[in-house]
Amino acid sequence: MSNNFVVPRSVAQAAPPHTQGMRIGLLGGSFNPPHQAHRAISQFALKRLQLDRVWWLVTPGNPLKENGNLHELGERMQAAREVADDPRIEVSCLESVIRTRYTIDTINTLRRRFSGLRFVWIMGADNLAQFHRWQHWRRIAAQVPMAVIDRPPQSFRALASPAARALSRYRLPEKKAALLADRPAPAWVFLTGLKLNLSSTGLRNPDGSWKGTT
Repeated sequence: MSNNFVVPRSVAQAAPPHTQGMRIGLLGGSFNPPHQAHRAISQFALKRLQLDRVWWLVTPGNPLKENGNLHELGERMQAAREVADDPRIEVSCLESVIRTRYTIDTINTLRRRFSGLRFVWIMGADNLAQFHRWQHWRRIAAQVPMAVIDRPPQSFRALASPAARALSRYRLPEKKAALLADRPAPAWVFLTGLKLNLSSTGLRNPDGSWKGTT
């Protein structure tokens, strides 16, 4: 599947189609494999945040995770497109073009190259719980509004995390979620109500292959 995949040469080629003023959610991850929770989170964010698009940023590798069982980028890109199955969800290998694994570098590039777009970083509550371990996490929060999707039973751990406490004064009430893309960073909202609990880890066999595939 990945043999025909060629990484674009430029950021402009790797970026999905867009027009000035669009409100775009960014969902980063290894997508190893992509699954219906990724799609559900994206559609939930599109509605609650009043976004125009969600871009799935398929990373070359997560620096906070073991990447020994990571499938090839082309395979993950193709699988992500098949799972997304929504014209509002775009799949991109932008981070491979930038040649970085760190979110701060991705955001810096996007804000510099696409200043006419309004970005929101989307993450699950499990990621908020460890956000303080991310490279330059305070700079990330200072540069782009963030939407955290509740993933029970992670709620308490996430909201009690060092990052959540440090950023507590910038948290918007959930009823104002639709305003998030227009707020200057730092700003974030914790969204509840999505009842779906899947993870890529749970969809992998012990040898790293994806369940349901050969």
